Amino acid sequence: MSQNMVPLDGESQKKRVCYFFDSDIGGFHYGPGHPMKPTRIRMCHSLVMNYGLYKKMEIFRAKPATKREMTQFHSDEYVEFLSRITPSNMNSYIKEQHKYNVGDDCPVFDGLFDYCSISAGGSMEGAARLSRDKCDIAVNWAGGLHHAKKSEASGFCYVNDIVLGILELLRYHTRVLYIDIDVHHGDGVEEAFYTTDRVMTVSFHKYGEYFPGTGELRDIGIGKGKYYSLNFPLRDGISDENYKSVFEPVIREVMESYDPSAIVLQCGTDSLSGDKLGCLNLSMRGHANCVKFVKSFNKPLLLLGGGGYTMRNVSRAWAYETGLAAGVELAPEIPVNEYYEYFGPDYELDVRSSNTEDMNTPEYLERVKNIVLDNLRHLGGPPGIHMTDIPKMPIDDEMDDPDRDEDLIPPDVRRHRRLLDSRIQADGELSDSDDEGEGGRRDHAQHRDRDSEPRSRSSEADIAGGRRFGIGVGILSSGAAGSTHGAGPSGHTTMVRPVLSGHLPMEVDTPTTTESGPTPIEPVVANGTTEHHSGDKSPKTNGTVVVVADATATSVES
Repeated sequence: MSQNMVPLDGESQKKRVCYFFDSDIGGFHYGPGHPMKPTRIRMCHSLVMNYGLYKKMEIFRAKPATKREMTQFHSDEYVEFLSRITPSNMNSYIKEQHKYNVGDDCPVFDGLFDYCSISAGGSMEGAARLSRDKCDIAVNWAGGLHHAKKSEASGFCYVNDIVLGILELLRYHTRVLYIDIDVHHGDGVEEAFYTTDRVMTVSFHKYGEYFPGTGELRDIGIGKGKYYSLNFPLRDGISDENYKSVFEPVIREVMESYDPSAIVLQCGTDSLSGDKLGCLNLSMRGHANCVKFVKSFNKPLLLLGGGGYTMRNVSRAWAYETGLAAGVELAPEIPVNEYYEYFGPDYELDVRSSNTEDMNTPEYLERVKNIVLDNLRHLGGPPGIHMTDIPKMPIDDEMDDPDRDEDLIPPDVRRHRRLLDSRIQADGELSDSDDEGEGGRRDHAQHRDRDSEPRSRSSEADIAGGRRFGIGVGILSSGAAGSTHGAGPSGHTTMVRPVLSGHLPMEVDTPTTTESGPTPIEPVVANGTTEHHSGDKSPKTNGTVVVVADATATSVES
């Protein structure tokens, strides 16, 4: 085992992990001063590779989602608008920008639709692989954009990859649990499944004068979906201990009452201490404890990204949680990587809590927890779901036999990169290129006699530039973060407010519930089965894998 990784204690069984990354994702830029920076995903990937986690999981570059696949949830007109608008022609779409809420929080930038396609493609293919038992955990840090609505962008999110991934899971799974630990309420996902019992949504978030302004305690779902939406409103500065004291009991009761066959966990890191837009006080380990706890239920698990606006902390947390998914704990010393200078001055993996005052008193948390658990008791056990025949889609053939062409490759021809990246190194396995310095192995070559002494293969590869991890040059070039000019989450609430007039914020001391809640969009499920626009809208994959490029240090906006 590498000195960068330590096996987790108490792991009952090793999980098969599929990790999705597209090297193009870091090349997108929301614009100067905007807090959302896709480069954070490349920073995380650089840590993942240099820690050696690629040995423990399969790495894939998912096929970007098409317009037709996006319309499984989003309206045709909205998707067509996203595919057409660019910075050069945006003045011709003034009316549409206002209609679809594109402009401030969600600006138009070069490659907007490609960015949405990459995000959605990873979540949809991850769900497809989980459904077909190709893996136990699928990871897509480019996903988790939970604010996007059916026909509206919101909170930096344009296409709701989470809803698209859940719809894929619903083809095979009777019940799906969605958990959201972002500092902001997961309003887009809740709204999409507000009227169905096929999906239960549970969101832990800051509530009160905070974007998006939804997710109060009384929002519990309506109609068939009543009591299948749970919200846990939090106050500023919650600590690891207090978060754990409510997260674990609630999720444990949800698992017992709802008994989902698959779980989607949105791991927004703006709930970490020190986030530029967040107000909670979780440490990296406090945040990661949620991942570890949900993983312990041994259900098919889709891990997605989300918010997070202090890039060095986002990449730390997601890399650490990738390790937890693969069954290892990463060492505290960050290995040299292309973004190494941004982890100074201590160059350690941990994100620590601050001395911020915790406004969540034990009495407040206990009252809210009791109300949430009381709502769960109304379920009376898992709902009965009648499943119909699963519609055949093109992705099914490829998922059934992803390596069907391998036997056709002549034995003297180099294997496709996809086949190489799909191989996971067994524990204890050594290779000449990656194990230098591990287990007492050292390169004993005398550097003063370099011309006469043979070099190890690893040193040759390093000199030739052949063993480098990470990705290529970033394109972020704006100055230091300053005013966002209205780009960040604000008081602008896009979700329709409850129909009940005179609806006031709920006092926690009065544990009453109503059926008020956001007006739902068109139901995405009916009669216990998922609705489909056509028979071939399932995510597709070409099986292409990530090609790891040069890791030369570059400067990006921190």
